[in-house]
Amino acid sequence: MSIIPAVPGEPRRPQGPRDPGDAWVVAETGEKYWGRFGAAGLLAFDAERGVLLQHRVGWSHYGGTWGIPGGALHEGESPLRGALREAQEEAGIPDGAVRARFASVLDLKIWSYTTVIADVLEPFEPVISDPESLALEWVPVEEVDQRPLHPGFGAAWPSLRSLLPVRPAVVVDAANVVGSVPDGWWKDRAGAASRLRDRASSWSAGGVAAAALGLGADRWYPGVSLVVEGAARAITDAAGRGGSASDAREDGRVEVVRAAGAGDDAIVDEARRLLDGGLSVVAVSSDRGLRARLEEIGARVESVGWLLGQLG
Repeated sequence: MSIIPAVPGEPRRPQGPRDPGDAWVVAETGEKYWGRFGAAGLLAFDAERGVLLQHRVGWSHYGGTWGIPGGALHEGESPLRGALREAQEEAGIPDGAVRARFASVLDLKIWSYTTVIADVLEPFEPVISDPESLALEWVPVEEVDQRPLHPGFGAAWPSLRSLLPVRPAVVVDAANVVGSVPDGWWKDRAGAASRLRDRASSWSAGGVAAAALGLGADRWYPGVSLVVEGAARAITDAAGRGGSASDAREDGRVEVVRAAGAGDDAIVDEARRLLDGGLSVVAVSSDRGLRARLEEIGARVESVGWLLGQLG
Protein backbone atom coordinates (compact mmCIF):
# COMPACT_ATOMS: atom_id res chain seq x y z
CA MET A 1 0.00 0.00 0.00
CA SER A 2 1.16 3.53 -0.77
CA ILE A 3 -0.25 7.03 -0.27
CA ILE A 4 -0.46 9.67 -3.02
CA PRO A 5 -1.55 13.04 -1.58
CA ALA A 6 -3.56 15.58 -3.50
CA VAL A 7 -1.53 18.36 -5.10
CA PRO A 8 -2.46 21.90 -6.23
CA GLY A 9 -3.96 21.99 -9.70
CA GLU A 10 -5.99 18.78 -9.51
CA PRO A 11 -9.67 19.37 -10.39
CA ARG A 12 -10.73 17.68 -7.15
CA ARG A 13 -8.54 19.97 -5.01
CA PRO A 14 -7.31 22.87 -7.21
CA GLN A 15 -5.77 24.62 -4.20
CA GLY A 16 -4.17 21.43 -2.93
CA PRO A 17 -5.25 19.21 -0.02
CA ARG A 18 -7.60 20.73 2.57
CA ASP A 19 -6.90 17.98 5.09
CA PRO A 20 -4.28 15.22 5.57
CA GLY A 21 -7.01 12.76 4.55
CA ASP A 22 -7.09 14.18 0.99
CA ALA A 23 -4.97 11.48 -0.60
CA TRP A 24 -5.17 8.30 -2.64
CA VAL A 25 -4.56 4.95 -0.97
CA VAL A 26 -2.99 2.68 -3.57
CA ALA A 27 -3.14 -1.08 -3.10
CA GLU A 28 -0.25 -3.34 -4.12
CA THR A 29 -2.37 -4.44 -7.09
CA GLY A 30 -2.71 -0.82 -8.25
CA GLU A 31 -6.32 -0.06 -7.28
CA LYS A 32 -6.78 3.47 -5.93
CA TYR A 33 -9.10 4.51 -3.12
CA TRP A 34 -9.71 8.13 -2.12
CA GLY A 35 -9.12 9.01 1.52
CA ARG A 36 -6.09 8.27 3.67
CA PHE A 37 -8.34 7.70 6.69
CA GLY A 38 -11.12 6.04 4.72
CA ALA A 39 -14.17 7.66 3.20
CA ALA A 40 -17.89 7.98 3.82
CA GLY A 41 -21.00 9.00 1.96
CA LEU A 42 -24.62 9.77 2.73
CA LEU A 43 -27.65 8.14 1.12
CA ALA A 44 -30.56 10.45 1.91
CA PHE A 45 -33.91 8.66 1.77
CA ASP A 46 -37.20 10.48 1.31
CA ALA A 47 -40.28 8.25 1.47
CA GLU A 48 -42.02 10.39 -1.14
CA ARG A 49 -39.20 11.11 -3.60
CA GLY A 50 -36.74 8.24 -3.23
CA VAL A 51 -32.98 8.58 -2.72
CA LEU A 52 -30.66 11.45 -3.52
CA LEU A 53 -28.09 10.53 -6.18
CA GLN A 54 -25.13 12.43 -7.54
CA HIS A 55 -24.11 12.32 -11.23
CA ARG A 56 -20.32 12.39 -11.03
CA VAL A 57 -18.34 14.77 -13.22
CA GLY A 58 -16.21 13.15 -15.93
CA TRP A 59 -12.78 13.84 -14.42
CA SER A 60 -13.70 12.26 -11.07
CA HIS A 61 -13.04 8.63 -10.15
CA TYR A 62 -15.54 6.60 -12.22
CA GLY A 63 -16.75 9.84 -13.75
CA GLY A 64 -20.10 9.77 -15.50
CA THR A 65 -21.60 7.27 -13.09
CA TRP A 66 -24.24 7.88 -10.41
CA GLY A 67 -23.50 7.51 -6.73
CA ILE A 68 -24.00 9.38 -3.48
CA PRO A 69 -22.40 12.52 -2.03
CA GLY A 70 -19.29 11.47 -0.14
CA GLY A 71 -15.55 11.76 0.18
CA ALA A 72 -12.44 11.39 2.29
CA LEU A 73 -12.70 11.42 6.06
CA HIS A 74 -10.70 14.00 7.96
CA GLU A 75 -8.15 12.84 10.50
CA GLY A 76 -9.97 11.78 13.66
CA GLU A 77 -13.42 12.27 12.12
CA SER A 78 -16.13 9.68 12.64
CA PRO A 79 -17.73 8.17 9.51
CA LEU A 80 -21.13 9.54 10.57
CA ARG A 81 -19.87 13.10 10.94
CA GLY A 82 -17.79 12.78 7.77
CA ALA A 83 -20.76 11.57 5.73
CA LEU A 84 -22.90 14.45 6.97
CA ARG A 85 -20.14 16.99 6.26
CA GLU A 86 -19.55 15.68 2.74
CA ALA A 87 -23.30 15.74 2.01
CA GLN A 88 -23.39 19.38 3.00
CA GLU A 89 -20.31 20.23 0.96
CA GLU A 90 -21.41 18.41 -2.18
CA ALA A 91 -25.21 18.64 -2.10
CA GLY A 92 -26.02 21.54 0.21
CA ILE A 93 -28.06 19.38 2.59
CA PRO A 94 -29.28 21.76 5.32
CA ASP A 95 -28.56 21.36 9.01
CA GLY A 96 -31.12 19.15 10.69
CA ALA A 97 -32.71 18.00 7.43
CA VAL A 98 -31.72 14.34 7.79
CA ARG A 99 -31.17 11.85 10.58
CA ALA A 100 -28.99 8.76 10.35
CA ARG A 101 -30.80 5.42 10.53
CA PHE A 102 -28.08 2.86 9.78
CA ALA A 103 -24.58 2.49 8.37
CA SER A 104 -22.98 -0.13 6.16
CA VAL A 105 -19.19 -0.53 5.96
CA LEU A 106 -17.04 -1.85 3.13
CA ASP A 107 -13.78 -2.80 4.87
CA LEU A 108 -10.87 -3.60 2.58
CA LYS A 109 -8.37 -3.60 5.49
CA ILE A 110 -6.16 -0.97 3.80
CA TRP A 111 -9.17 1.31 3.31
CA SER A 112 -12.84 1.45 4.24
CA TYR A 113 -15.97 3.19 3.00
CA THR A 114 -18.99 3.81 5.22
CA THR A 115 -22.40 4.41 3.67
CA VAL A 116 -24.72 6.21 6.07
CA ILE A 117 -28.42 5.88 5.27
CA ALA A 118 -30.36 8.85 6.62
CA ASP A 119 -34.06 9.66 6.65
CA VAL A 120 -35.18 13.07 5.43
CA LEU A 121 -36.88 14.92 8.29
CA GLU A 122 -37.43 18.19 6.45
CA PRO A 123 -37.81 18.13 2.63
CA PHE A 124 -35.11 20.09 0.79
CA GLU A 125 -33.81 20.64 -2.71
CA PRO A 126 -30.15 19.69 -3.19
CA VAL A 127 -27.69 22.29 -4.43
CA ILE A 128 -24.58 21.60 -6.52
CA SER A 129 -22.04 23.27 -4.29
CA ASP A 130 -18.72 21.90 -5.55
CA PRO A 131 -17.23 20.92 -8.94
CA GLU A 132 -17.64 17.14 -8.49
CA SER A 133 -21.31 16.96 -9.52
CA LEU A 134 -22.96 17.14 -12.93
CA ALA A 135 -26.39 16.74 -11.36
CA LEU A 136 -28.15 15.92 -8.11
CA GLU A 137 -31.50 14.18 -8.39
CA TRP A 138 -34.12 12.48 -6.26
CA VAL A 139 -34.49 9.06 -7.87
CA PRO A 140 -37.37 6.68 -7.02
CA VAL A 141 -36.07 3.54 -5.31
CA GLU A 142 -37.31 1.26 -8.09
CA GLU A 143 -35.42 3.30 -10.72
CA VAL A 144 -32.00 3.49 -9.07
CA ASP A 145 -30.55 0.41 -10.74
CA GLN A 146 -31.61 1.75 -14.15
CA ARG A 147 -28.82 4.35 -13.91
CA PRO A 148 -25.15 3.64 -14.66
CA LEU A 149 -24.04 3.33 -11.05
CA HIS A 150 -20.62 3.83 -9.51
CA PRO A 151 -19.30 0.24 -9.14
CA GLY A 152 -18.98 0.47 -5.36
CA PHE A 153 -22.46 1.88 -4.89
CA GLY A 154 -23.89 -0.53 -7.46
CA ALA A 155 -22.51 -3.50 -5.53
CA ALA A 156 -23.90 -2.19 -2.24
CA TRP A 157 -27.30 -1.05 -3.50
CA PRO A 158 -29.23 -4.39 -3.39
CA SER A 159 -28.40 -4.85 0.28
CA LEU A 160 -29.06 -1.20 1.12
CA ARG A 161 -32.39 -1.28 -0.70
CA SER A 162 -33.51 -4.38 1.20
CA LEU A 163 -32.95 -2.55 4.50
CA LEU A 164 -34.77 0.67 3.60
CA PRO A 165 -38.09 -0.58 5.06
CA VAL A 166 -36.44 -1.63 8.35
CA ARG A 167 -36.91 0.80 11.24
CA PRO A 168 -35.84 -0.45 14.66
CA ALA A 169 -36.93 0.99 17.99
CA VAL A 170 -36.01 0.11 21.55
CA VAL A 171 -38.53 0.28 24.42
CA VAL A 172 -36.94 0.32 27.87
CA ASP A 173 -38.57 -0.63 31.16
CA ALA A 174 -36.71 2.08 33.07
CA ALA A 175 -37.80 0.97 36.54
CA ASN A 176 -36.59 -2.56 35.89
CA VAL A 177 -33.23 -1.39 34.56
CA VAL A 178 -32.60 1.16 37.30
CA GLY A 179 -33.71 -1.26 40.00
CA SER A 180 -31.27 -3.94 38.88
CA VAL A 181 -28.21 -2.06 40.13
CA PRO A 182 -27.97 -1.41 43.91
CA ASP A 183 -26.39 2.04 43.61
CA GLY A 184 -28.75 3.95 45.87
CA TRP A 185 -31.27 4.68 43.15
CA TRP A 186 -34.13 4.52 45.69
CA LYS A 187 -32.85 7.76 47.25
CA ASP A 188 -33.34 9.69 43.99
CA ARG A 189 -35.49 7.81 41.49
CA ALA A 190 -35.70 10.74 39.08
CA GLY A 191 -31.93 11.24 39.14
CA ALA A 192 -31.31 7.54 38.45
CA ALA A 193 -33.78 7.61 35.54
CA SER A 194 -32.10 10.75 34.16
CA ARG A 195 -28.73 9.04 34.18
CA LEU A 196 -30.19 6.08 32.33
CA ARG A 197 -31.78 8.46 29.81
CA ASP A 198 -28.42 10.09 29.11
CA ARG A 199 -26.61 6.77 28.76
CA ALA A 200 -29.27 5.50 26.36
CA SER A 201 -28.96 8.72 24.34
CA SER A 202 -25.19 8.29 23.97
CA TRP A 203 -25.66 4.64 23.05
CA SER A 204 -28.12 5.45 20.28
CA ALA A 205 -26.01 8.35 18.98
CA GLY A 206 -22.88 6.21 18.83
CA GLY A 207 -24.62 3.53 16.81
CA VAL A 208 -25.67 0.06 17.92
CA ALA A 209 -24.04 -3.03 16.46
CA ALA A 210 -26.45 -4.56 13.96
CA ALA A 211 -25.97 -8.04 15.43
CA ALA A 212 -27.21 -6.80 18.83
CA LEU A 213 -30.52 -5.86 17.20
CA GLY A 214 -30.68 -8.94 14.99
CA LEU A 215 -30.39 -6.82 11.83
CA GLY A 216 -28.21 -6.56 8.74
CA ALA A 217 -25.66 -3.82 7.86
CA ASP A 218 -23.13 -2.76 10.51
CA ARG A 219 -24.57 -0.12 12.85
CA TRP A 220 -28.02 1.29 13.56
CA TYR A 221 -29.15 4.48 15.26
CA PRO A 222 -32.47 3.43 16.81
CA GLY A 223 -34.98 5.60 18.59
CA VAL A 224 -35.37 4.73 22.28
CA SER A 225 -38.61 4.97 24.27
CA LEU A 226 -37.76 5.20 27.95
CA VAL A 227 -40.89 4.34 29.92
CA VAL A 228 -40.85 5.82 33.43
CA GLU A 229 -43.31 5.64 36.30
CA GLY A 230 -43.84 7.08 39.77
CA ALA A 231 -41.30 9.66 40.94
CA ALA A 232 -39.20 9.11 37.80
CA ARG A 233 -41.92 10.79 35.73
CA ALA A 234 -40.42 14.12 36.81
CA ILE A 235 -37.40 13.75 34.54
CA THR A 236 -37.01 16.00 31.52
CA ASP A 237 -36.76 14.89 27.92
CA ALA A 238 -33.42 13.73 26.52
CA ALA A 239 -30.42 15.92 27.21
CA GLY A 240 -28.49 17.52 24.37
CA ARG A 241 -31.41 19.34 22.78
CA GLY A 242 -29.71 22.71 23.12
CA GLY A 243 -26.82 22.07 20.72
CA SER A 244 -26.39 23.33 17.18
CA ALA A 245 -28.55 22.07 14.34
CA SER A 246 -25.57 20.21 12.95
CA ASP A 247 -24.97 18.41 16.24
CA ALA A 248 -28.68 17.62 16.61
CA ARG A 249 -28.50 15.29 13.66
CA GLU A 250 -26.19 13.06 15.68
CA ASP A 251 -28.07 13.19 18.98
CA GLY A 252 -29.35 9.99 20.43
CA ARG A 253 -33.10 9.76 20.08
CA VAL A 254 -34.66 9.15 23.49
CA GLU A 255 -38.33 9.82 24.06
CA VAL A 256 -39.40 9.81 27.68
CA VAL A 257 -42.77 8.08 28.01
CA ARG A 258 -44.46 8.82 31.32
CA ALA A 259 -46.78 6.07 32.52
CA ALA A 260 -50.12 7.47 33.68
CA GLY A 261 -50.86 4.28 35.57
CA ALA A 262 -49.16 0.91 35.75
CA GLY A 263 -45.71 0.94 34.18
CA ASP A 264 -46.13 -2.48 32.57
CA ASP A 265 -49.28 -1.38 30.75
CA ALA A 266 -47.51 1.73 29.43
CA ILE A 267 -44.58 -0.36 28.17
CA VAL A 268 -46.88 -2.74 26.31
CA ASP A 269 -48.87 0.18 24.89
CA GLU A 270 -45.72 1.91 23.64
CA ALA A 271 -44.39 -1.28 22.04
CA ARG A 272 -47.75 -1.88 20.37
CA ARG A 273 -47.86 1.70 19.07
CA LEU A 274 -44.46 1.33 17.46
CA LEU A 275 -45.24 -2.08 16.02
CA ASP A 276 -48.49 -0.74 14.54
CA GLY A 277 -46.40 2.00 12.92
CA GLY A 278 -44.31 -0.58 11.08
CA LEU A 279 -41.24 -0.48 13.32
CA SER A 280 -39.38 -3.53 14.59
CA VAL A 281 -39.32 -3.35 18.37
CA VAL A 282 -36.73 -4.56 20.85
CA ALA A 283 -38.12 -4.27 24.37
CA VAL A 284 -35.90 -4.40 27.45
CA SER A 285 -37.16 -5.95 30.67
CA SER A 286 -36.34 -8.89 32.89
CA ASP A 287 -39.83 -9.08 34.35
CA ARG A 288 -41.17 -12.48 33.28
CA GLY A 289 -44.81 -11.49 33.14
CA LEU A 290 -44.09 -8.38 31.13
CA ARG A 291 -41.76 -10.24 28.77
CA ALA A 292 -44.54 -12.69 27.98
CA ARG A 293 -46.96 -9.84 27.20
CA LEU A 294 -44.42 -8.14 24.94
CA GLU A 295 -43.58 -11.31 23.04
CA GLU A 296 -47.28 -11.97 22.55
CA ILE A 297 -47.70 -8.73 20.58
CA GLY A 298 -44.62 -9.40 18.44
CA ALA A 299 -41.79 -7.53 20.17
CA ARG A 300 -38.35 -9.02 20.55
CA VAL A 301 -37.43 -8.95 24.24
CA GLU A 302 -33.95 -8.59 25.71
CA SER A 303 -32.91 -8.67 29.36
CA VAL A 304 -31.76 -5.81 31.51
CA GLY A 305 -28.30 -7.39 31.47
CA TRP A 306 -28.29 -7.13 27.66
CA LEU A 307 -28.91 -3.40 27.81
CA LEU A 308 -26.39 -2.79 30.59
CA GLY A 309 -23.82 -4.66 28.53
CA GLN A 310 -24.62 -2.45 25.57
CA LEU A 311 -24.37 0.75 27.59
CA GLY A 312 -20.99 -0.28 28.98
